[in-house]
Amino acid sequence: MAKTRNTLSFDEISFKQRLSALKNLPGFFKLVWKSSPQKTTISFLLRIVRSAMPVALLYVGKLIIDQVVQLNGESGGGQERLWELVAIEFGLAILTDGLNRMINLMDSLLGDLFSNYTSMRIMRHAATLDLDQFEDSVFYDKLERARQQTIGRTMLLSQVMSQVQDLISMAFLITGLLAFNPWLILLLLVAIIPAFLGESYFNSKNYALSRSQTPERRELDYIRFLGASDETAKEVKIFGLTDFITSRFKTLSDKFYADNSKLAVRRAGWGTFFSILSSVGYYAAYGFIIYQTIIGKASVGSLTFLAGSFRQLSGLMETMLARFTVVSQGAIYLNDFIEFFEIKPKITVAVNPLPFPNPIQQGFIFENVGFQYHNTTTWANRYLNFQLRPGEKLALVGENGAGKTTLVKLLARLYDPTEGRILLDGIDLKLYSLEDLRLNLGIIFQDYIRYQMTFSQNIAVGNIAEIENTALIKKAAQESLADLLAEKLPGRYDQWLGRKFNDGVELSGGEWQKVALARAYMKDAQVLILDEPTAALDARAEYEVFQRFAELTKGKSAVLISHRFSTARLADRILVLEKGTVMESGTHDELLAINGRYAELFKLQAMGYL
Repeated sequence: MAKTRNTLSFDEISFKQRLSALKNLPGFFKLVWKSSPQKTTISFLLRIVRSAMPVALLYVGKLIIDQVVQLNGESGGGQERLWELVAIEFGLAILTDGLNRMINLMDSLLGDLFSNYTSMRIMRHAATLDLDQFEDSVFYDKLERARQQTIGRTMLLSQVMSQVQDLISMAFLITGLLAFNPWLILLLLVAIIPAFLGESYFNSKNYALSRSQTPERRELDYIRFLGASDETAKEVKIFGLTDFITSRFKTLSDKFYADNSKLAVRRAGWGTFFSILSSVGYYAAYGFIIYQTIIGKASVGSLTFLAGSFRQLSGLMETMLARFTVVSQGAIYLNDFIEFFEIKPKITVAVNPLPFPNPIQQGFIFENVGFQYHNTTTWANRYLNFQLRPGEKLALVGENGAGKTTLVKLLARLYDPTEGRILLDGIDLKLYSLEDLRLNLGIIFQDYIRYQMTFSQNIAVGNIAEIENTALIKKAAQESLADLLAEKLPGRYDQWLGRKFNDGVELSGGEWQKVALARAYMKDAQVLILDEPTAALDARAEYEVFQRFAELTKGKSAVLISHRFSTARLADRILVLEKGTVMESGTHDELLAINGRYAELFKLQAMGYL
């Protein structure tokens, strides 16, 4: 797991740390640029033009007022210039409105493109990470925060671009104020900076609170799912879980509300105080400008220009300082996004990987293999020493938690051994192409996914490159006995499965398992692994499936995991696992003759049928 970039305690974030976080922005803008170079350029150019509008409107307004004053002091005539200025101001107002709408449109389109682009990057990066990383709660917190950034950070682009736009506008307005009286700028800073510091402080507190709530918020979302989902409705009703679920939801949501409201009240109180300070500063400057006009040091037009400039500068500076807090906070949040992409898989691919042998000559050999899950001291598997020979059918039996599923995940290199090694044809499995290895393994786990997709797509996920190969999909369905089910469905192979979308049809557990089994037949794999995928089938149906499986996999290696010993005895050899270790090995008859653990479990199960 990559080390976290942010070493803060998250009690609060200093101004220096906010400035430091801005170093994340160049990388952020690279992502924005990759989302759409054209729209990024257009948005930037539009904002440059828009930044000149405030001072242009104020200056034209000054000229109009001075012209009116001049015309009032004359006996008549000379109105052409006045109406020209009014027309110019009208044109500038129309242009400003048009630019605002175009900028908002570009920001909206660019935000959507950025969200889509970064979401795809997260999914692609997640696909490169190890299975045991997904089983770590710390990783899930990072993943959740990274997902949030794909949406939450789309506004960061608009905020940073607006910051640049307002900075240019301020440069124009400050030039006018400096020419009149530099002391006005100082008064402006004194009025605004306290408000900025207060806003910065409370945004720090808000970030710290949001960060600390990440695990609980995931739990809240999970409880919300439990309380209102088609997947959980059955057990919620049967077990009467509604009060339990809603009570837990209320406890968490009340805690969030109490923490958030406490901070919000403090923020509102101090915000009011700083707002009053800003108003005092503005009206002090306004009074000074009026006084200068009264004593004849400024024209009435200059009064309106300077007062308007000061008012807009005050608003822009206040907005920019507040936005700086938001932008720097957004830049800090980008740490979460960057941290996720810094997580690297522990399962590495060899520099010059070997192709998967075709055909397999010697098979797989486990040499003293052991595996520990992250953050645990117990061993899921240990001291595994056995061979899976070419064309051999190997059954794994044992009680729940014996390490059967972990063993096949090691074989598929979803995990790498913590100790020992796995050989394929005498060469360490780590030296083979990982993609080639997975392509030559057909594997169906007991917790297979019921995709809310069409019948055909549900099968095609077993070899997604062949999703358009209708003949192969139908052949796989026939081999898993799922073809008979397809014939009964209204849409046959185009029928949507599940009830989430498009008038889908829900299947029984046994029907779903036949669809899942078809995925194993989508690849011409040399090794097939079935990890209790037939648990929802009755004994006869499971026996038929495995009989067919044995026929279809002649000459291929296979690993079968089943709690039914009538199925396990179909294998060439049986491994009995207990506490992650191979306790016994042999054929069905050999293991019964030993009269050990296998014989004990077999007899217990046989008694259940008496």
